[in-house]
Amino acid sequence: MDALRHFVDAPQVLALAAALGWASGIRLYATVLLAGAAGYMGFIDLPQGLQVLQHPGVLAASGFMCFVEFFADKIPLVDSLWDTVHTVIRIPAGAALAAGALGADSQAMGWVAALLGGGLAATSHTAKMTTRAAVNTSPEPFSNIAVSLVEDGLVVFMLWLSATHPVLFAIALVMTLVLAVVLMVVLIKFLRAVFRRLGEFFAGRRSPQGS
Repeated sequence: MDALRHFVDAPQVLALAAALGWASGIRLYATVLLAGAAGYMGFIDLPQGLQVLQHPGVLAASGFMCFVEFFADKIPLVDSLWDTVHTVIRIPAGAALAAGALGADSQAMGWVAALLGGGLAATSHTAKMTTRAAVNTSPEPFSNIAVSLVEDGLVVFMLWLSATHPVLFAIALVMTLVLAVVLMVVLIKFLRAVFRRLGEFFAGRRSPQGS
């Protein structure tokens, strides 16, 4: 009976691990807060390796940092600085959360989950950083706020989808990853063009002085 239940729960646990890894690259503190709160209130049964997220101290710390990040992420340039600093935090955290979801029964599965979770976090984080850098080329602040709110909603939606409809989540995750790769390719080209034009502009301003 336990083996049958483990088989039935496996898609949900896999989806949860992938969702935590992916979402950590965008909103780490919201991810920890939502997962911990859902477990604390009994909405989901967190795997043994993630039950620490239900601790009141973890909930309080993640809640405070989620509050700070919510506003920091909506201020032009501050959002990019915040993302840069969190490069060394989000990716390892995504790996740790995914490993916590799958690593209780097998050390090998824990390492596999950590690699996958870290890879998903790195992909979503890089796509987020690239998008924000491109958005910050616009002088008005409203595009930053709009993009940030979309990210907030997407993280909540993907975490909910992973807990309620694992198969649909898997499809949505694949689509999201494809979109992230396309965005990174397009936006990196855009940023290169912007920096090239800025370089030409400043070189043009300096050339009369040098002649």
